[in-house]
Amino acid sequence: MWAVAKRVFFFTIVNILVIATLSITASLVSAFFGIDLTGTSGLLVFCAIFGMGGAFISLATSKMMAKWMFGLRVIEPNTSDPVGRQIVEVVHDLARRARLAKMPEVAVYESEEVNAFATGPSKNNSLVAVSTGLLRRMNRDQVEGVLGHEVAHIANGEMVTMTLIQGVINAIVMFAARLIAGVISSQVEERSRHAIHFVLVIVLQILLGFLGMIVVNYFSRYREFRADDGGARLASREKMIGALRALAGTPELVETDHPSVASLKIAGGRGSL
Repeated sequence: MWAVAKRVFFFTIVNILVIATLSITASLVSAFFGIDLTGTSGLLVFCAIFGMGGAFISLATSKMMAKWMFGLRVIEPNTSDPVGRQIVEVVHDLARRARLAKMPEVAVYESEEVNAFATGPSKNNSLVAVSTGLLRRMNRDQVEGVLGHEVAHIANGEMVTMTLIQGVINAIVMFAARLIAGVISSQVEERSRHAIHFVLVIVLQILLGFLGMIVVNYFSRYREFRADDGGARLASREKMIGALRALAGTPELVETDHPSVASLKIAGGRGSL
């Protein structure tokens, strides 16, 4: 019923930018202080530290980036808007059933797509966002089925799990980029070798980072099934099935065609619960 999308999209983009920034900084610091990163052991340690660091920085800024990238409008619990209040009540009720210690923020974003997503650095610092298209095209029970799935993502602590996976991918990407750059730059003249190596490392990290995103998406899709089960327990099986049927009637409004957003959104063609 579900796919994986906005969360992994902005998390990955921010992660790539963070890693590129950290790599540039680390390379400059290494050159300035004469730290040798050519040895395999030292390079592995360097990549592991900065790779995991980049992933956790991305996690820490995930809510802020979601609000900025998707123009989220946060709904206050005491809002006078009856529709907004109803959404907050549903999310908070689901969160209490999931035994979350702190209620997630709730937000809406303007889009014709029928979708929702959850993000945040921890169970106690999370956010659930729904599109206006979903609110217009689904009834309360169907919306609750969708939101139950998203709250299950939070309750399962999946952002931290995906951060650990992303950290490992980061370390591999950084290590591979430097190995490949070292082989290529060794074939050029020595006077321009360092400059070429520096540029190659940055370019290769970006390219390999997008390949790594495919691996991250694979694990994210796998974890969607856990959220399906959790959502069915929180909202009820019938409401989840109702949401699936509603999605099946609007496949053109469920954005799953672009690979960069194919990982934490709703997908109408994934079968039944």
